[in-house]
Amino acid sequence: MPSNCLRKDKIHVGAIMDGNGRWAQARGLPRREGHRAGIESLRNIVKAAPDLGIGTLTVHAFSADNWKRPAEEVADLLMLFRQYLDSETETLVIDGVKLNFIGRRDRLPPDLVAEMERAEAATEWGDALNLRVGLDYSARAAIVEAVKANTVPGPDVDLLIRTSGEQRLSDFLLWECAYAEFLFSEKLWPDFGPDDLAEAVRTFHTRERRFGALPEAAE
Repeated sequence: MPSNCLRKDKIHVGAIMDGNGRWAQARGLPRREGHRAGIESLRNIVKAAPDLGIGTLTVHAFSADNWKRPAEEVADLLMLFRQYLDSETETLVIDGVKLNFIGRRDRLPPDLVAEMERAEAATEWGDALNLRVGLDYSARAAIVEAVKANTVPGPDVDLLIRTSGEQRLSDFLLWECAYAEFLFSEKLWPDFGPDDLAEAVRTFHTRERRFGALPEAAE
């Protein structure tokens, strides 16, 4: 079954995976170890998401502004992305997870882009979860490109989660979050696990979503 047959009642969750570096520094570890722990957290979240009624999960992995970070940290991040694709693609296929990348590709190393495309092709028919990963991603740039192409940037987000206590979108899914419910967690991303995701989804379902109308009209 192709991914566009995902149940309509499933929700779209966006996640800004913030706090990896601070998690490592608090433990006296190099920042790359925080990013490594963050990938492990993502692995657990992806496993848990379908059973929580999540049909699409869009995560902010590397923003267009992250190129401003030290070259060593950027290199570590790109290496970890390669390792994730190498180790997880087969598992994603088995679990029915369709993987897509959003963002620019022309500034990424060609070998990484080739791995991304290979993983996208291998997982094309996943229907349990649509996993969208933002790499070299900017929501502003995505809006500009969508206007040029006379399209819309992407599917509406129902719930936007940001970890580490920060309360801003940081150029992530600006268009798609027009009517999203926001949930800000004090936990750093490596400490954010399936139980936290389940609680976030439960909280989402208690919110009254009116989309600008009165409650009766929204229902």
